[in-house]
Amino acid sequence: MRATVYGSRGGVYRVCLDSGELLEASLRGRLKQEARTGDRVVIGDSVDVVTRPDGSATIEAVQARRSEIIRKGPGGRRPKVLAANVDRLVVVAAAARPEPGQFLLDRLLVIGEANHLDLALVMNKTDLIPEDPEEDSTPGDGRPEKGLGFRSLVLLYRRLGYPVLETSAVTGEGLDALRDLLCSGTSALVGPSGVGKSSLLNAIEPGLGLRIGELSHKKGHGRHTTVSSRLIPLECGGLVADTPGFSDAGVWGVEQRELEECFPDFHPFREECQFRGCTHLHEPNCGVQAALARNEIEVGRFESYRGLVQEAVDS
Repeated sequence: MRATVYGSRGGVYRVCLDSGELLEASLRGRLKQEARTGDRVVIGDSVDVVTRPDGSATIEAVQARRSEIIRKGPGGRRPKVLAANVDRLVVVAAAARPEPGQFLLDRLLVIGEANHLDLALVMNKTDLIPEDPEEDSTPGDGRPEKGLGFRSLVLLYRRLGYPVLETSAVTGEGLDALRDLLCSGTSALVGPSGVGKSSLLNAIEPGLGLRIGELSHKKGHGRHTTVSSRLIPLECGGLVADTPGFSDAGVWGVEQRELEECFPDFHPFREECQFRGCTHLHEPNCGVQAALARNEIEVGRFESYRGLVQEAVDS
């Protein structure tokens, strides 16, 4: 029987048969020895399940994945597959508490671009933003984390063509649009702890009763409430991959030359580069560098690219 993996704990997998029946299944011995891309079985995997008269069930085979969300594992030594067969990546950030960090947002978007997923950005906790704020860009050293505030980030990513939803689980702003987005296909919510991913899901579907954490008063970061990835079925028909929050995300398996493909704002200017295979970092007559000088590419985006290229070279 064909089934979809919804979660796992202690070597036991929670699977949903195509009939809608939920079962707990163990992994067949030979599968434990097979090498898959980082993980043998993850949420979203389509698997073949065999049930026995005693009520036990085993996963006998794992079907080929049509998509994967991959990031670097601890220490950067191996890939970590968070979810499989996902249709879209929904990057969630907070307007405040914790403050949005452009470098992390760009990394997460690159993970989605590299895996050829549909992308959307959710800027949550809009209830914490004053109605008439002053310009929220912060002058400084040009590093992405210190460059732009909430409203400037919203404008930036919309200008780049990414769908951006402004939401609040407190006031209800943007929840209908988010519900519409999540009710089709399989979506993965990713973002740092404390940005309100579980609160948003609870607001969209109150019966879920997902645990909600609080910010650490000492560090201003969220505490992890989702400790392992899980696939959550919504009443409207969509599936949501709820992943553990993380404050950093290494990009796995993307070569230096492929990174520029993950920055759509670079695309109009690449043909202006004098040299084929230009890295846009040090070559003369570079179209991307020229666009940066004309402020047609935002400096924080370029710094994110530079940082990811350096990581690719060092890895």
